Amino acid sequence: MKKTLSLISKIQEKGNRFIVDRLRENGIEGLVPSHGDILAVLYYCGKSTMKNIADRIHRTKPTVTILVDKLERQGFVRREKSPEDSRITYILLTSKGEEFRPVFEKISKDLNELLYKNLSDSEAEILDKILEKMV
Repeated sequence: MKKTLSLISKIQEKGNRFIVDRLRENGIEGLVPSHGDILAVLYYCGKSTMKNIADRIHRTKPTVTILVDKLERQGFVRREKSPEDSRITYILLTSKGEEFRPVFEKISKDLNELLYKNLSDSEAEILDKILEKMV
């Protein structure tokens, strides 16, 4: 009996619980793990369009819009119209979003250490390759 999906679900649940707990420990309320996907794109790619974010995190534009709206209300991001094409809106980090980066990176590092703690480097690499094939 294949139990891959069940195991992946348990890993995701454990990871999400870890993230929420760490956010709370750092005094951050109202963010959820899916906000981290958007923040990661902005941290590593800079200003981005909704479409670019949606493509990178494999979510629909309406889902990304809802997540960005909440990040904007909480002061982590802002919208900016393109000076060249008014139909294009960029999402950018605010100073609050930039100040959150060290916390984000620490939580990400700690989560990865937790997830991979019982795996050798080669096992972790193989696991990542297998999971990428499944996606």
